[in-house]
Order: sequence, then C-alpha cells, then structure tokens
Amino acid sequence: MKILVIDDDIKICEVIKLYLEKEGFDIIMAHNGTDGINMFKQEMPDLVILDIMLPKKDGYEVCREIRKISNIPIIMLTAKGETFDKVLGLELGADDYIVKPFDPKELIARIKAVLRRTQGEVNDEKVVVYPNLTINLTTYEVKLEDRVIEMPPKEIELLYFLASHPNKVFTREQLLDNIWGYNFMGDTRTVDVHIKRIREKIEKDKYPWRIKTVWGVGYKFEI
Repeated sequence: MKILVIDDDIKICEVIKLYLEKEGFDIIMAHNGTDGINMFKQEMPDLVILDIMLPKKDGYEVCREIRKISNIPIIMLTAKGETFDKVLGLELGADDYIVKPFDPKELIARIKAVLRRTQGEVNDEKVVVYPNLTINLTTYEVKLEDRVIEMPPKEIELLYFLASHPNKVFTREQLLDNIWGYNFMGDTRTVDVHIKRIREKIEKDKYPWRIKTVWGVGYKFEI
C-alpha cells in the first residue's frame, strides 16, 4: 500500500518513512499543502498522513480538497493538540488524529486500525511473491519453484526488503541501516557478501527478476 506523508518537517518525514517501509508500505512525501494536493491527485495513495501547520495551504484546507474527490483515509499528525483542533480535523473528514511528539509504533497501529475500518482486515503476514519466487518473512521461508531454499535470517531479511521495493535502488548504507540497524559496527562489505550468497542460491537467467548491482550506488531488485 502507498502512503502519502504531507509534513514540512523533513526529519519527521524521514522517521515515518523509515518505520513504515519496514512494515511494507511504500512512502511518498510532500512538504507543503499545494504539493501535497498535487501529489495526491497524481499518485492516488491508499492513506494520507497530514500535518496541519503547512506552508502555502494548511492541513485543514488540504483535507477539504482531498475530501472533494476521495474518501481515502486521512490521519492528522500535528503539534496542535487542543480539543478544538481535534474536533475540527475530524469534522472536516480526518479518520484519526495524533498529536506530536508521537511514538512511531502507535502511528503504525493507528494506520492499520484505520485501514481495517476502511478496507477490511490488513494482512500482517509479510509475503512477497514473484514468478517462481516466494519470500515469507513471517515464517522466514524462501521458496524457488516450490522448493524451500535454505537461508540464514539476514539473507532472508535482505532479500525480502529489496523484493518489497521492486526497481528501487538502495545504497549499501541504507541496506545496513534497514537490515542490521543503526548500531551495527560492521562495514558495507557485509551487504556485498550477503548479496553474493543470495544470488548463488536463487538467481538463474530464465527468471524475470534479479538483484542488480547499480555501480557506484548500491543494489536493486529488478523486474
């Protein structure tokens, strides 16, 4: 599912992006109200996270504009915590309202709750499927042509992360941060070694997908 984050605080946007991508969501961002509305019309996301105090057009106006054309879920995420602000946001059509500072885990729970109400049950099982390849992060199992491929956890996590973002390039540093965590003391060669091992186990010329090296940048799961 695609989530549009409209917030002028770039650091908050990056934190939200980091946590939600780990949950399997695709994140797009806008940093003012006008760009937010335009991006909404272009991308048609599944959910919007919306700040109120925005340049050009505030969050209330953005909410009104979106509600004229769509019933897509909107969660307001803002420092304005007065009861009046919450009531106004909800009356304008927001589905939920979270006050900053916020716990990213609470935001994730609220997103899933809103999606359950608006689109039915969200499947928490993390599975990516491509022709002849299934990666199940819930059971930590990789299948190639219905044959289970033995892989250690980090290889599965790395493969799942790349395959969850097809054709998107990640630097080695980004892969280290997302798979091994910010406190990992190793270097980027760790990523190269794991990619090499994954390729040896699953890649064949006949498949329409592969892990591609983007020279000078990093890797992507290419379709």
